[in-house]
Amino acid sequence: MHRLTGKTGGDSLIEMSPTDSFSDDVNGYHHHASSSSGSLEQGRSEIDKQKYSKDSVFFRDGVRRIDFVLSYIDDKDDQRKQERRRVYESNLQKVGLELETEDKTESEDGKTYFVKIHAPWEVLATYADVLKIKVPFKVNDIPDNSEIPMNWLSTPFRLPEHIMNPEPDYFTAPFNKSKSDFFLIEDKETFFPPSTRNRIVYYILARCPYFKDECGDRDKKGIKRLLNNGTYTAAFPLHDSRYWTKSKDPNCESERFNLYKYWAKFFCFFKEQPLNLVRKYYGEKIGIYFAWLGFYTEMLFFAAVVGTICFVYGFLTYDDNEWSKEICSEEIGGNIVMCPLCDQKCTYWRLNITCNSSWQSHLFDNVATVFFAIFMGIWVTLFLEFWKRRQARLEYEWDLVDFEEEQQQLQLRPEYETKCTNRKLNRITQEMEPYLPITSKCARICLSGATVLLWISLIIACIIGVIAYRLAVYASFASIMKNNTATNLDVVAPYVTPQLATSVTASCINFVIIMILNLLYERVAIKITDMEIPKTHLEYENKLTVKMFLFQFVNYYSSCFYVAFFKGKFVGYPGNYTYMFGSSKLRNEECEPGGCLIELTTQLVIVMTGKQVWGNIQEALVPWLMNWWGSRKARSHPESLYSRWEQDYDLQGFGQLGLFYEYLEMVIQFGFITLFVASFPLAPLLALINNIIEVRVDAWKLTTQFRRPVAAKAHSIGAWEEILGGMAVLSVVTNAFIVAFTSDMIPRLVYMYAYRTHDELNMKGYINNSLSVFNISQFTLEERPEEYPSWFNSSITTCRYRDYRYPPDDKKRYEHNMQFWHILAAKLAFIIIMEHVVFMVKFFVAWMIPDVPSDVRARVKRERYLVQEYLHNYEVEKLKIQLSQNSNNECTCTPMIYPSLSKHEVLSECL
Repeated sequence: MHRLTGKTGGDSLIEMSPTDSFSDDVNGYHHHASSSSGSLEQGRSEIDKQKYSKDSVFFRDGVRRIDFVLSYIDDKDDQRKQERRRVYESNLQKVGLELETEDKTESEDGKTYFVKIHAPWEVLATYADVLKIKVPFKVNDIPDNSEIPMNWLSTPFRLPEHIMNPEPDYFTAPFNKSKSDFFLIEDKETFFPPSTRNRIVYYILARCPYFKDECGDRDKKGIKRLLNNGTYTAAFPLHDSRYWTKSKDPNCESERFNLYKYWAKFFCFFKEQPLNLVRKYYGEKIGIYFAWLGFYTEMLFFAAVVGTICFVYGFLTYDDNEWSKEICSEEIGGNIVMCPLCDQKCTYWRLNITCNSSWQSHLFDNVATVFFAIFMGIWVTLFLEFWKRRQARLEYEWDLVDFEEEQQQLQLRPEYETKCTNRKLNRITQEMEPYLPITSKCARICLSGATVLLWISLIIACIIGVIAYRLAVYASFASIMKNNTATNLDVVAPYVTPQLATSVTASCINFVIIMILNLLYERVAIKITDMEIPKTHLEYENKLTVKMFLFQFVNYYSSCFYVAFFKGKFVGYPGNYTYMFGSSKLRNEECEPGGCLIELTTQLVIVMTGKQVWGNIQEALVPWLMNWWGSRKARSHPESLYSRWEQDYDLQGFGQLGLFYEYLEMVIQFGFITLFVASFPLAPLLALINNIIEVRVDAWKLTTQFRRPVAAKAHSIGAWEEILGGMAVLSVVTNAFIVAFTSDMIPRLVYMYAYRTHDELNMKGYINNSLSVFNISQFTLEERPEEYPSWFNSSITTCRYRDYRYPPDDKKRYEHNMQFWHILAAKLAFIIIMEHVVFMVKFFVAWMIPDVPSDVRARVKRERYLVQEYLHNYEVEKLKIQLSQNSNNECTCTPMIYPSLSKHEVLSECL
């Protein structure tokens, strides 16, 4: 064990063995020779102050690789922190790790110490055995016969082979330290890649105690607690080079530079992602996220094309829109007097003032809307099924098959181990393990669930507040705009209606509330998940995922659900309106004359676009500004003194939940393009454009703005897969209801086929048919307008409103007529038929597409077979050698020849 500690002054006092030496050319170090001044202890020598290379990722001896770095600021007044660090580092050395400390005088700020950690072979081999890390034992001998038709077309999108496949393809097996000669070990120093090395070191750091053996305080354990209590300021593995240039050290791989050059630059947006290199550098967990994001973006292309075609269809059929022509005509729409949309402040108005909104509504509310809703129900099934196949292929290629069981059993969270003082026997391993009593577990879950419900109730209360705002300000906007002919509103008056102004401002306020509640709830969700003490990291992330998604689902989608399914549905009719909070003066909102679909589209565009723009600013600009501010002092120093660990220390920490927020952002976007896509066919196109940028922004910030995350394994996208499946099912239902109840598609079809007053199959007369009549003399004083428009005269005795009710001179006046019930029956029939058709196709497609490709299944069987066969042959050979040596030692006679043992027969389950 060598511990090197820099001292203040012109030279450094370094503990090292007499055999250790410095290398300046190979590893980028430059130093001056020095001699001892006075008698020093054996094994110590005095040398000049080192001038470090910015590229080196090795100890000062130029041989031992830096696998992890701890940093701290020494507060001499805080003896507790000093004692914790001393004990913790001593325990790390007892485990077998080697440490080297950089004095604060060597740092740019003059106050930060850096503890560099190296894991020697014995430590790596031991913990690789414990963690069952798969390593190569044989080169893959299965020929790759998969040829893609017209493969030459994809040439512009390909990356160089050494970037796409940085490692040869091997058959792998879990590492076994006692059988190390079974594996393909050429060089022990490079056998485990840096990502595996930092994963092993972090596993040790997370479980190493910082108490003395005689104290026995089990709660004082792990680097996470030391970071939380300020003992250390940071803990991170090193990047292998600067991102904009290759390392000058030939022993450094410069994979970060390759990732930046071929992956993180925006102008690579049309290129494939080097997923194998991402996995090698950052680990499987980050690799599988980018694989999913890339696959999702590819599938969005098909949805975006179909959605754009549907939008273009609405644009091309602009002139065939008969009902809009009737609304805009002076003879029809100009002579229809509509009832006031609010009490007192609103007045009578003519239908033709909604001409523009009617035309705009047609762009999204047409026959193609039904087709697109059905298409998206099938598309989402294809997306999930093909992703399962892609994920299965990655599981095999990245050695993640059968990983979940290892994750559950072997990698307990350190917090679980320390907080669960009870022990019980594991029937499988026959070892005592910590556990949480069922009573404590139930109490924690109930408290957690109650907290989530409380916050969801808070969201609903905020949404009700926004609805109250809409009802309150609508009258104000109507009052401002009713005399717009004499104001500066002349230009925008035909386009900005009171309904539109109310909708836009309410959507913006709702978006601000969403962002604020998100910020507050994130901290609450993490605290209550910590309180539940999940057993494994996978369980922790799944619990947090469910809590955050439930909250975000209600937070982001509740306003859209209100507009789609509640607004305009419980209005009542003139003379008998329905009011919010019963006796209040807030009359429930009505839909625009063009329908509520255009308002749902507005709401969707504002929330979806605002979230994506804000997300990109938060993800890219904020880390860049923080890094710029944090490293501004370092730029004033000579660049050669700015060491590798100091450069990384000035970057932002990625955090344990960094990927969680990336998944959450994309899943929320997935909900926007599936749950409400019938109202906005261009949503997949907006999502596609955003995701093309998102892939490169995420790659750029991970490569340039964040410290290197600790490598972690994950065999799938976790609980997000089930959430996506649930949203896929829900999307069929919501889109069917949107087409039936929010769109005017069904009422138009019922009119055209059952209620038209002429022989031709067209929509002439639909507007007059869809509006009911009310006698204005029956308005109460509270409902009657305060002012009347200039064109209003005493000859006008009735007004019209959107509904299907009997006229005032009928015996059943103002009750729903038969056409209303026919339309309701048609809507319910449409929902049932659409859902059954889409679900039947979904289940058929899911049944037709196997989750695991046949060639992957064959390769998994082949690998299991080879593992069994090679292990058998390995054991036989070792047994022969052992018996031969024993026979030579015990007798002088000619050693007997042992018969060849039969070839090991592979168990049927392997096949």
